[in-house]
Amino acid sequence: MRCPLLVWFGLAAAVASAKPLQVYILVGQSNMEGHAKVETIDYIGEDPATAPLLKRMLGPDGKPAAAKNVWITYLTGTGDKNGEGFGPLTTGYGSRQDPTKDGGKIGPEYTFGLAMERAGKGPVLLIKAAWGGKSLNYDFRSAGAGPYPRTARDLETDKHPLANSGHYYRLMMAHAKQVLANPARVCPAYDPKEGYELAGFIWFQGFNDMVDSNFYPKQPKGAAGNRFALYSEYMSAFIRDVRKDLGAPKLPFVIGVMGVGGKDPRSDDNLAFREAMAAPASLPEFKGNVIAVRTAPFWDEKLGAIQDKKDKVRQMAFELKNKGKRSANADGKMTEAQQKAYLKDYEAKLIPADEAAMLKRGASNGGYHYLGCAKTFALMGEAFAEANLQMLAGQK
Repeated sequence: MRCPLLVWFGLAAAVASAKPLQVYILVGQSNMEGHAKVETIDYIGEDPATAPLLKRMLGPDGKPAAAKNVWITYLTGTGDKNGEGFGPLTTGYGSRQDPTKDGGKIGPEYTFGLAMERAGKGPVLLIKAAWGGKSLNYDFRSAGAGPYPRTARDLETDKHPLANSGHYYRLMMAHAKQVLANPARVCPAYDPKEGYELAGFIWFQGFNDMVDSNFYPKQPKGAAGNRFALYSEYMSAFIRDVRKDLGAPKLPFVIGVMGVGGKDPRSDDNLAFREAMAAPASLPEFKGNVIAVRTAPFWDEKLGAIQDKKDKVRQMAFELKNKGKRSANADGKMTEAQQKAYLKDYEAKLIPADEAAMLKRGASNGGYHYLGCAKTFALMGEAFAEANLQMLAGQK
Protein backbone atom coordinates (compact mmCIF):
# COMPACT_ATOMS: atom_id res chain seq x y z
CA MET A 1 0.00 0.00 0.00
CA ARG A 2 1.43 3.38 -1.02
CA CYS A 3 1.39 6.33 1.37
CA PRO A 4 -0.47 9.44 0.21
CA LEU A 5 1.91 12.10 -1.05
CA LEU A 6 1.28 14.48 1.86
CA VAL A 7 1.98 11.71 4.37
CA TRP A 8 5.22 10.85 2.54
CA PHE A 9 6.27 14.51 2.66
CA GLY A 10 5.51 14.62 6.36
CA LEU A 11 7.61 11.53 7.08
CA ALA A 12 10.47 12.92 4.99
CA ALA A 13 10.36 16.21 6.83
CA ALA A 14 10.43 14.49 10.21
CA VAL A 15 13.45 12.38 9.27
CA ALA A 16 15.40 15.14 7.55
CA SER A 17 14.94 18.09 9.88
CA ALA A 18 17.73 17.29 12.35
CA LYS A 19 20.27 19.38 10.42
CA PRO A 20 20.20 22.73 8.61
CA LEU A 21 18.94 22.63 5.04
CA GLN A 22 21.89 22.53 2.64
CA VAL A 23 21.23 24.86 -0.31
CA TYR A 24 23.07 24.64 -3.62
CA ILE A 25 22.44 27.00 -6.54
CA LEU A 26 22.99 25.71 -10.09
CA VAL A 27 23.06 28.26 -12.91
CA GLY A 28 23.98 28.39 -16.59
CA GLN A 29 22.77 27.91 -20.13
CA SER A 30 21.70 24.88 -22.17
CA ASN A 31 24.21 22.41 -20.75
CA MET A 32 23.14 23.31 -17.23
CA GLU A 33 19.58 22.79 -18.43
CA GLY A 34 20.67 19.34 -19.58
CA HIS A 35 19.75 17.66 -22.86
CA ALA A 36 20.39 14.00 -22.06
CA LYS A 37 17.25 11.94 -22.58
CA VAL A 38 16.43 9.54 -19.77
CA GLU A 39 16.48 6.68 -22.30
CA THR A 40 20.29 7.01 -22.53
CA ILE A 41 20.85 6.27 -18.84
CA ASP A 42 21.18 2.50 -19.32
CA TYR A 43 24.15 3.12 -21.63
CA ILE A 44 26.13 4.12 -18.53
CA GLY A 45 26.21 0.49 -17.45
CA GLU A 46 27.85 -0.72 -20.66
CA ASP A 47 31.22 0.69 -19.60
CA PRO A 48 32.81 -1.20 -16.68
CA ALA A 49 34.35 2.09 -15.53
CA THR A 50 30.95 3.74 -15.13
CA ALA A 51 28.78 0.74 -14.23
CA PRO A 52 29.12 1.62 -10.49
CA LEU A 53 27.84 5.12 -11.35
CA LEU A 54 24.70 3.61 -12.85
CA LYS A 55 24.11 1.56 -9.69
CA ARG A 56 24.25 4.75 -7.64
CA MET A 57 21.57 6.23 -9.88
CA LEU A 58 19.12 3.34 -9.68
CA GLY A 59 16.55 2.48 -7.04
CA PRO A 60 15.64 -1.00 -5.75
CA ASP A 61 13.25 -1.41 -8.68
CA GLY A 62 16.08 -0.94 -11.18
CA LYS A 63 14.72 2.41 -12.36
CA PRO A 64 16.33 5.85 -11.92
CA ALA A 65 15.99 6.71 -8.25
CA ALA A 66 13.95 9.51 -6.75
CA ALA A 67 15.86 11.24 -3.97
CA LYS A 68 14.44 10.89 -0.47
CA ASN A 69 16.15 13.89 1.05
CA VAL A 70 16.71 16.26 -1.88
CA TRP A 71 14.29 18.79 -3.35
CA ILE A 72 14.68 21.03 -6.36
CA THR A 73 13.18 24.24 -7.69
CA TYR A 74 13.91 25.01 -11.32
CA LEU A 75 13.37 28.38 -13.03
CA THR A 76 13.50 28.30 -16.82
CA GLY A 77 11.53 29.33 -19.89
CA THR A 78 11.68 31.06 -23.24
CA GLY A 79 11.79 34.82 -23.72
CA ASP A 80 9.62 36.52 -21.13
CA LYS A 81 7.72 33.30 -20.43
CA ASN A 82 9.51 31.87 -17.41
CA GLY A 83 8.12 29.50 -14.86
CA GLU A 84 9.06 27.26 -11.97
CA GLY A 85 8.90 23.52 -11.48
CA PHE A 86 9.66 22.01 -8.09
CA GLY A 87 9.44 18.85 -6.04
CA PRO A 88 11.58 15.92 -4.86
CA LEU A 89 14.63 15.44 -7.09
CA THR A 90 14.01 12.90 -9.85
CA THR A 91 14.92 12.61 -13.50
CA GLY A 92 13.06 15.06 -15.71
CA TYR A 93 14.59 18.24 -14.31
CA GLY A 94 16.78 18.67 -17.38
CA SER A 95 15.72 20.88 -20.27
CA ARG A 96 11.96 21.54 -20.21
CA GLN A 97 9.57 22.96 -22.78
CA ASP A 98 7.08 23.60 -19.99
CA PRO A 99 8.89 24.61 -16.78
CA THR A 100 6.27 22.83 -14.68
CA LYS A 101 6.40 19.47 -16.49
CA ASP A 102 8.86 16.59 -16.64
CA GLY A 103 11.00 17.13 -19.73
CA GLY A 104 12.25 13.55 -19.99
CA LYS A 105 15.87 14.71 -19.67
CA ILE A 106 18.59 15.13 -17.09
CA GLY A 107 21.33 17.66 -16.60
CA PRO A 108 24.11 17.79 -13.98
CA GLU A 109 21.56 18.43 -11.23
CA TYR A 110 20.46 14.80 -11.01
CA THR A 111 23.67 13.07 -9.95
CA PHE A 112 24.82 16.23 -8.15
CA GLY A 113 21.79 16.01 -5.88
CA LEU A 114 22.12 12.25 -5.38
CA ALA A 115 25.78 12.72 -4.42
CA MET A 116 24.87 15.42 -1.90
CA GLU A 117 22.22 13.13 -0.44
CA ARG A 118 24.85 10.40 0.05
CA ALA A 119 27.12 12.94 1.75
CA GLY A 120 24.50 13.09 4.51
CA LYS A 121 25.07 16.66 5.62
CA GLY A 122 21.34 17.25 6.00
CA PRO A 123 18.31 17.79 3.79
CA VAL A 124 19.26 19.30 0.43
CA LEU A 125 17.61 21.95 -1.70
CA LEU A 126 18.79 22.63 -5.25
CA ILE A 127 17.89 26.02 -6.70
CA LYS A 128 18.37 25.72 -10.44
CA ALA A 129 18.06 28.55 -12.97
CA ALA A 130 19.09 27.91 -16.57
CA TRP A 131 18.24 29.14 -20.05
CA GLY A 132 19.65 28.03 -23.39
CA GLY A 133 21.62 30.39 -25.60
CA LYS A 134 22.70 32.91 -22.95
CA SER A 135 26.05 34.67 -22.63
CA LEU A 136 28.03 35.85 -19.63
CA ASN A 137 29.19 39.03 -21.36
CA TYR A 138 25.59 40.25 -21.81
CA ASP A 139 22.76 38.04 -20.49
CA PHE A 140 24.32 37.05 -17.16
CA ARG A 141 26.42 40.20 -16.84
CA SER A 142 26.69 41.26 -13.21
CA ALA A 143 27.13 44.77 -11.82
CA GLY A 144 30.82 44.26 -11.05
CA ALA A 145 31.57 43.79 -14.74
CA GLY A 146 30.48 47.38 -15.43
CA PRO A 147 28.12 48.60 -18.16
CA TYR A 148 27.94 46.44 -21.26
CA PRO A 149 30.23 47.99 -23.95
CA ARG A 150 28.08 47.85 -27.08
CA THR A 151 30.18 47.01 -30.13
CA ALA A 152 29.99 48.73 -33.51
CA ARG A 153 27.98 45.80 -34.78
CA ASP A 154 25.59 46.06 -31.82
CA LEU A 155 24.95 49.69 -32.69
CA GLU A 156 24.56 48.91 -36.38
CA THR A 157 22.05 46.10 -35.81
CA ASP A 158 20.46 47.62 -32.69
CA LYS A 159 21.27 44.47 -30.73
CA HIS A 160 22.05 44.17 -27.03
CA PRO A 161 20.23 47.22 -25.64
CA LEU A 162 21.80 48.35 -22.39
CA ALA A 163 18.52 48.01 -20.49
CA ASN A 164 18.53 44.21 -20.98
CA SER A 165 22.15 43.68 -20.03
CA GLY A 166 22.31 41.34 -17.04
CA HIS A 167 18.63 40.40 -17.31
CA TYR A 168 19.25 36.72 -16.58
CA TYR A 169 21.55 37.49 -13.68
CA ARG A 170 18.72 39.47 -12.12
CA LEU A 171 16.18 36.70 -12.84
CA MET A 172 18.45 34.10 -11.29
CA MET A 173 19.15 36.18 -8.21
CA ALA A 174 15.51 37.15 -7.71
CA HIS A 175 14.48 33.49 -7.89
CA ALA A 176 17.13 32.41 -5.39
CA LYS A 177 16.10 35.12 -2.91
CA GLN A 178 12.41 34.33 -3.34
CA VAL A 179 13.02 30.65 -2.57
CA LEU A 180 15.26 31.41 0.40
CA ALA A 181 12.66 33.76 1.87
CA ASN A 182 10.39 30.74 2.37
CA PRO A 183 12.20 27.43 1.75
CA ALA A 184 9.27 25.43 3.13
CA ARG A 185 7.22 26.36 0.06
CA VAL A 186 9.29 24.00 -2.08
CA CYS A 187 11.05 21.87 0.54
CA PRO A 188 8.92 20.12 3.18
CA ALA A 189 12.07 19.02 5.01
CA TYR A 190 12.90 22.61 5.93
CA ASP A 191 12.86 23.26 9.67
CA PRO A 192 12.89 27.00 10.54
CA LYS A 193 14.55 26.16 13.88
CA GLU A 194 17.50 24.59 12.05
CA GLY A 195 17.53 27.16 9.24
CA TYR A 196 19.54 26.75 6.06
CA GLU A 197 23.14 27.02 4.89
CA LEU A 198 24.19 28.31 1.49
CA ALA A 199 26.59 25.51 0.68
CA GLY A 200 27.60 26.00 -2.95
CA PHE A 201 27.11 27.61 -6.34
CA ILE A 202 27.62 25.67 -9.58
CA TRP A 203 28.17 27.58 -12.84
CA PHE A 204 28.02 25.74 -16.17
CA GLN A 205 27.86 28.04 -19.19
CA GLY A 206 30.06 29.27 -21.99
CA PHE A 207 29.09 28.15 -25.46
CA ASN A 208 27.56 31.48 -26.52
CA ASP A 209 30.63 33.41 -25.43
CA MET A 210 32.95 30.92 -27.09
CA VAL A 211 31.34 31.38 -30.53
CA ASP A 212 30.88 35.17 -30.23
CA SER A 213 33.42 36.73 -32.60
CA ASN A 214 31.57 40.04 -32.39
CA PHE A 215 32.32 40.62 -28.72
CA TYR A 216 35.55 38.60 -28.63
CA PRO A 217 37.18 39.46 -32.00
CA LYS A 218 39.50 36.91 -33.55
CA GLN A 219 43.16 37.83 -33.19
CA PRO A 220 45.85 37.77 -35.89
CA LYS A 221 47.76 34.51 -36.00
CA GLY A 222 50.56 34.51 -33.46
CA ALA A 223 49.07 37.35 -31.40
CA ALA A 224 49.87 37.28 -27.69
CA GLY A 225 47.23 36.86 -25.05
CA ASN A 226 43.89 35.08 -24.91
CA ARG A 227 41.11 36.62 -27.01
CA PHE A 228 38.67 35.51 -24.29
CA ALA A 229 40.51 37.28 -21.45
CA LEU A 230 37.45 39.43 -20.80
CA TYR A 231 35.46 36.30 -20.00
CA SER A 232 37.87 35.62 -17.13
CA GLU A 233 37.33 39.16 -15.83
CA TYR A 234 33.56 38.89 -16.07
CA MET A 235 33.56 35.46 -14.43
CA SER A 236 35.56 36.84 -11.51
CA ALA A 237 33.16 39.77 -11.18
CA PHE A 238 30.23 37.34 -11.34
CA ILE A 239 31.60 35.29 -8.44
CA ARG A 240 32.14 38.39 -6.32
CA ASP A 241 28.68 39.74 -7.10
CA VAL A 242 26.91 36.44 -6.41
CA ARG A 243 28.58 36.24 -3.01
CA LYS A 244 27.81 39.87 -2.24
CA ASP A 245 24.16 39.67 -3.31
CA LEU A 246 23.61 36.46 -1.33
CA GLY A 247 25.56 37.66 1.70
CA ALA A 248 27.91 34.68 1.52
CA PRO A 249 31.51 35.97 1.12
CA LYS A 250 33.15 32.53 0.98
CA LEU A 251 30.39 30.61 -0.79
CA PRO A 252 32.02 27.58 -2.50
CA PHE A 253 31.91 28.16 -6.23
CA VAL A 254 32.36 25.53 -8.93
CA ILE A 255 33.10 26.56 -12.52
CA GLY A 256 32.16 23.83 -14.97
CA VAL A 257 34.67 24.30 -17.79
CA MET A 258 33.24 23.65 -21.26
CA GLY A 259 34.58 20.45 -22.78
CA VAL A 260 32.58 19.63 -25.90
CA GLY A 261 34.76 17.63 -28.26
CA GLY A 262 36.63 16.01 -25.39
CA LYS A 263 40.40 15.64 -25.58
CA ASP A 264 40.35 17.06 -29.12
CA PRO A 265 39.16 20.69 -28.74
CA ARG A 266 38.89 20.92 -32.55
CA SER A 267 40.20 24.50 -32.60
CA ASP A 268 42.65 26.82 -30.85
CA ASP A 269 39.69 29.03 -29.92
CA ASN A 270 38.01 26.16 -28.09
CA LEU A 271 41.19 25.47 -26.16
CA ALA A 272 41.72 29.16 -25.39
CA PHE A 273 38.19 29.47 -24.10
CA ARG A 274 38.62 26.54 -21.77
CA GLU A 275 41.64 28.27 -20.26
CA ALA A 276 39.75 31.57 -19.91
CA MET A 277 36.94 29.80 -18.08
CA ALA A 278 39.29 28.08 -15.66
CA ALA A 279 41.50 31.12 -15.00
CA PRO A 280 39.54 32.72 -12.11
CA ALA A 281 40.08 29.62 -9.94
CA SER A 282 43.80 30.43 -9.93
CA LEU A 283 43.37 33.92 -8.46
CA PRO A 284 44.75 34.27 -4.90
CA GLU A 285 41.46 35.72 -3.61
CA PHE A 286 39.63 32.56 -4.70
CA LYS A 287 42.12 30.03 -3.37
CA GLY A 288 40.30 27.19 -1.66
CA ASN A 289 36.80 28.48 -2.42
CA VAL A 290 36.62 28.38 -6.25
CA ILE A 291 37.36 25.23 -8.23
CA ALA A 292 37.32 24.83 -12.00
CA VAL A 293 36.13 21.36 -13.04
CA ARG A 294 37.22 20.31 -16.52
CA THR A 295 34.38 18.51 -18.30
CA ALA A 296 36.34 17.44 -21.40
CA PRO A 297 37.33 14.11 -19.75
CA PHE A 298 33.64 13.21 -19.49
CA TRP A 299 33.03 13.52 -23.23
CA ASP A 300 32.22 10.07 -24.64
CA GLU A 301 35.01 9.56 -27.18
CA LYS A 302 33.42 6.48 -28.79
CA LEU A 303 30.09 8.20 -29.35
CA GLY A 304 31.91 11.31 -30.55
CA ALA A 305 33.76 9.33 -33.22
CA ILE A 306 30.50 7.82 -34.48
CA GLN A 307 28.84 11.23 -34.45
CA ASP A 308 31.69 12.53 -36.63
CA LYS A 309 30.73 9.89 -39.18
CA LYS A 310 27.08 10.94 -38.97
CA ASP A 311 28.20 14.48 -39.70
CA LYS A 312 29.98 13.22 -42.81
CA VAL A 313 26.74 11.63 -43.95
CA ARG A 314 24.91 14.93 -43.48
CA GLN A 315 27.65 16.71 -45.41
CA MET A 316 27.36 14.18 -48.22
CA ALA A 317 23.59 14.74 -48.36
CA PHE A 318 24.25 18.46 -48.71
CA GLU A 319 26.82 17.91 -51.44
CA LEU A 320 24.49 15.66 -53.43
CA LYS A 321 21.58 18.07 -53.15
CA ASN A 322 23.69 21.07 -54.13
CA LYS A 323 25.66 19.32 -56.90
CA GLY A 324 28.98 19.53 -55.11
CA LYS A 325 31.94 19.43 -57.47
CA ARG A 326 33.49 16.44 -55.71
CA SER A 327 30.23 14.57 -55.14
CA ALA A 328 28.63 11.77 -57.15
CA ASN A 329 26.07 14.32 -58.31
CA ALA A 330 28.48 16.89 -59.65
CA ASP A 331 26.68 16.87 -63.01
CA GLY A 332 23.27 17.21 -61.33
CA LYS A 333 21.79 14.18 -63.10
CA MET A 334 20.91 12.16 -59.99
CA THR A 335 17.21 12.04 -59.13
CA GLU A 336 16.05 12.50 -55.55
CA ALA A 337 15.46 8.77 -55.27
CA GLN A 338 18.96 8.03 -56.56
CA GLN A 339 20.45 10.47 -54.06
CA LYS A 340 18.64 8.74 -51.19
CA ALA A 341 19.83 5.32 -52.35
CA TYR A 342 23.40 6.55 -52.72
CA LEU A 343 23.30 8.15 -49.28
CA LYS A 344 21.88 5.01 -47.65
CA ASP A 345 24.70 2.91 -49.12
CA TYR A 346 27.29 5.55 -48.15
CA GLU A 347 26.10 5.56 -44.54
CA ALA A 348 25.95 1.76 -44.31
CA LYS A 349 29.57 1.49 -45.41
CA LEU A 350 30.74 4.31 -43.15
CA ILE A 351 28.83 3.34 -39.98
CA PRO A 352 28.54 -0.37 -39.12
CA ALA A 353 25.25 -1.53 -37.60
CA ASP A 354 26.78 -2.00 -34.14
CA GLU A 355 28.05 1.58 -34.12
CA ALA A 356 24.69 2.93 -35.26
CA ALA A 357 23.02 1.01 -32.46
CA MET A 358 25.51 2.31 -29.90
CA LEU A 359 24.90 5.91 -30.96
CA LYS A 360 21.16 5.38 -30.62
CA ARG A 361 21.54 3.95 -27.10
CA GLY A 362 23.97 6.55 -25.82
CA ALA A 363 23.29 9.84 -27.62
CA SER A 364 20.20 11.99 -27.91
CA ASN A 365 21.38 15.45 -29.01
CA GLY A 366 24.10 17.40 -30.81
CA GLY A 367 27.76 17.72 -29.95
CA TYR A 368 27.28 21.20 -28.46
CA HIS A 369 25.05 19.46 -25.87
CA TYR A 370 27.63 16.75 -25.15
CA LEU A 371 25.71 14.49 -27.55
CA GLY A 372 22.79 14.41 -25.09
CA CYS A 373 24.61 11.55 -23.36
CA ALA A 374 23.40 10.77 -19.82
CA LYS A 375 26.75 9.15 -19.03
CA THR A 376 28.50 12.49 -19.61
CA PHE A 377 26.01 14.57 -17.63
CA ALA A 378 26.01 12.06 -14.77
CA LEU A 379 29.80 12.15 -14.53
CA MET A 380 29.78 15.94 -14.58
CA GLY A 381 27.18 16.15 -11.82
CA GLU A 382 29.21 13.90 -9.55
CA ALA A 383 32.41 15.82 -10.30
CA PHE A 384 30.73 19.12 -9.44
CA ALA A 385 29.50 17.63 -6.17
CA GLU A 386 32.94 16.26 -5.30
CA ALA A 387 34.56 19.66 -5.91
CA ASN A 388 31.92 21.41 -3.81
CA LEU A 389 32.32 18.95 -0.94
CA GLN A 390 36.08 19.39 -1.10
CA MET A 391 35.69 23.13 -0.57
CA LEU A 392 33.22 22.66 2.26
CA ALA A 393 35.65 20.31 4.01
CA GLY A 394 38.43 22.86 3.60
CA GLN A 395 36.37 25.56 5.31
CA LYS A 396 36.13 23.57 8.57
